[in-house]
Amino acid sequence: MNRLYLIRHGENRANITLEFSSRKVDYPLTPKGILQARQTAEFFRGKQIDEIYSSPLKRAVETAEIIGEKIGVPVVVMENFREIDVGDLEGQKPTAALWEQHNAILAAWVNGHPDICFPNGEDYPRLLGRFKAGLMEILPGKTGKGIIVVGHGGIFTLTLRDYCEGVERTIYEMMMPNCGITEILAQAVDGRIEAKLLSYASAAHLSGDAAQQQLNLPSLEP
Repeated sequence: MNRLYLIRHGENRANITLEFSSRKVDYPLTPKGILQARQTAEFFRGKQIDEIYSSPLKRAVETAEIIGEKIGVPVVVMENFREIDVGDLEGQKPTAALWEQHNAILAAWVNGHPDICFPNGEDYPRLLGRFKAGLMEILPGKTGKGIIVVGHGGIFTLTLRDYCEGVERTIYEMMMPNCGITEILAQAVDGRIEAKLLSYASAAHLSGDAAQQQLNLPSLEP
């Protein structure tokens, strides 16, 4: 098995403004986000990390590069790990009504209606398909490796129960903080992923200002 670390990016402006950000809106890290990434890099110093992959969004790439520079591992950017494509919601001024629409679609996915689609964006099968395809690019033929994927709370949390053992439904009630680390044992076997959850969204490595989180993602329970 390989040790897979899914790391949510550090804080960026959209975490503060509550803007939707998956394709057109693409902010770099805030000063706090940089601090979170640096503390995360320090956490991984001395651990076995062989590969680092990242979503193409700036907040993820910058987080990955800060970690990679600290531990001497190059970053590979992969489209598969981009955040959920919310389609027409992105680029609009964030309002309570738009967030209600967004949250209702995610709740529908969780509660057995995966084909409901964001307007001109993704449905759940497409999201899950591209994420699992990304894992199937990086896992085959490897064992005993330490692998980091830097990405986003939405795609990491929504897909977890569909490829990983040991994941309870209560995960949807939990928040994934910026630079939270999810640790998984994972391998590719006969064209499929075998994985077991070890820990979810730990932020115990963050301290001081970096530990002060803007947690605005709602529960997806009905």
